[in-house]
Amino acid sequence: MGGLSIFVLSFSLFLLWAVIGCESQDNSALQASPAQETKTALLAQLDKRFENPDAHYKLGRLYAADRQYDRAEYHFKTAMEFDPVHARAQAAMVKMLMAKSDQAEAKLIANGYIKQVSDSVAGSLRLGQAFMKQELDEYALACYQQALKLEPESAPANKLLGYYYLEKQDKQRAQQYLTRSFDADPKQPDVARELGRLGVVVEVPRVRGPGTGGADRSDSRSGKTGAQGSQE
Repeated sequence: MGGLSIFVLSFSLFLLWAVIGCESQDNSALQASPAQETKTALLAQLDKRFENPDAHYKLGRLYAADRQYDRAEYHFKTAMEFDPVHARAQAAMVKMLMAKSDQAEAKLIANGYIKQVSDSVAGSLRLGQAFMKQELDEYALACYQQALKLEPESAPANKLLGYYYLEKQDKQRAQQYLTRSFDADPKQPDVARELGRLGVVVEVPRVRGPGTGGADRSDSRSGKTGAQGSQE
């Protein structure tokens, strides 16, 4: 009887272990389900309209995250077929190639994408921001510098370069470019705030307020125009 009791107890423990294991697998499946549901939804969108570059891009991101690189590449390329300057797909493609350790190909096509927008300030900045989101800082910097070369007084180009150097903890260069951005367009409270944190005295232009009888009133941050700070 003692042996039978031990056998029954052992068998019961085995069944309990099996149940717990199945529940654990079920929980893992449930945790993974949001990504699968997103894929299913995106595929449904493509069934309705295949020429949807954003849906292809998003699918590519999901497949790249799962290391299904062939599928990811297919969807990134398809996104760019329907939108040849789809910056997010371009940056994601470069990131994916780097994840595959295909550094030479990644560099080649990244430089090609940058050249593609070499005559557009807006396009260069958009691609630079996409590279930044993918943590491809080298290519982001190349895009921002390209935009600034096209339009040296561009407030957005100087601003993004300033933020770039802020992230790199290069406060001197950050101050230089943010100051230039603010001088080109003083109506940038976010730039004024960052300059203030860098110790630069910034003065926001006076604005006309409702109910003032046409009189000017100062923005709450200051009352003059311009930014005072060192520039190279």
